[in-house]
Amino acid sequence: MPRSRLEAAPTGAAPTVKRAPSVTEMGRPMTTHSGGCHCGRVRFEVTAPAVIRADKCNCSICQKSGFLHLIVATDDFHLLCGEDALHTYSFNTGVAKHYFCSHCGVKSFYIPRSHPDGITVNVRCLDPQTIESIEITPFDGRNWEQNVSTLSPISD
Repeated sequence: MPRSRLEAAPTGAAPTVKRAPSVTEMGRPMTTHSGGCHCGRVRFEVTAPAVIRADKCNCSICQKSGFLHLIVATDDFHLLCGEDALHTYSFNTGVAKHYFCSHCGVKSFYIPRSHPDGITVNVRCLDPQTIESIEITPFDGRNWEQNVSTLSPISD
């Protein structure tokens, strides 16, 4: 995994957030959400709106894994622990880097083909305390090339 994209906090160090939560240009309040895999070895923080707009994709991998996409800027994602537990899976074009926990198998985030300069977080892997609501938009990933322009932009 490229260290320039995902910087883990040093072992034993307190996690830091590079940018304080604020309000987006659209007036949506931002917050710091925490999340991770099922076994807890992989933990992260992400700065995103409290009202989450998620994409539900029907492509082969998202359909099977139940992934709900929250696309964020790389600077808004902070891997806190578990880099050593992550394994990568790529297929088709190889652009997307799907990271999953080698212990429990959960894919809580990945680098998407649609936004290779961002991170997509699985909303289902976020701790619920900071989520006000979730608005889900269907995305036809089976016909990705024809529909990629309709995906949500990076959350800001």
